[in-house]
Amino acid sequence: MPRAGEQRGDLRSISGSDNDDFSNIIVNQVNNALWRAHSDSDEQTQVQGTLAAMIGMKPRDELEGMLIAQLIASYNAAMECYRRAMLGEQTFEGRRENLNQANKLSRTYAALTEALDRHRGKGQQRITVEHVNVHAGGQAIVGAVTAEGESSQKSEQQTHATREITHEPGIPMRSPDPEWETMPIAAGARKAAV
Repeated sequence: MPRAGEQRGDLRSISGSDNDDFSNIIVNQVNNALWRAHSDSDEQTQVQGTLAAMIGMKPRDELEGMLIAQLIASYNAAMECYRRAMLGEQTFEGRRENLNQANKLSRTYAALTEALDRHRGKGQQRITVEHVNVHAGGQAIVGAVTAEGESSQKSEQQTHATREITHEPGIPMRSPDPEWETMPIAAGARKAAV
């Protein structure tokens, strides 16, 4: 029999932790968060279902175990609020309040799911280009680039549109430094001086 604090890891599939004490605490917290008063199933069935859900989400570490516990608790609380809102004898205010609480809990559930996905590396990745240098004679492309072998009418239209957007002849802008050359500006950018 292991002593308190001893790490066996028998319950790792439930909480993601090698510490069975931590796993037991998480399981007890989730089970205590279940609403059993109006359940069609007995307590043992609910506990087994909760454990199956925790194992099915495959926590890899303690943080995932805690997020999964919160996911299950918020899901159950939201479902109880939905149930209460649909009671036949429920007042309008009671129905509205329960639906508002269910809405908040559903948004919490979605936020927890996103947090779990980000922790697992499934979040949306972004690449931000902060600085681009284009030297004389160089070219830069801003936007989606298609493969060379792709020859569709849409691709040709996009290329033609890009050329029109990137070069619009216009009136040159005067340079304050006489050694520098004038710089062309787009004709649509010229405004009347007041």
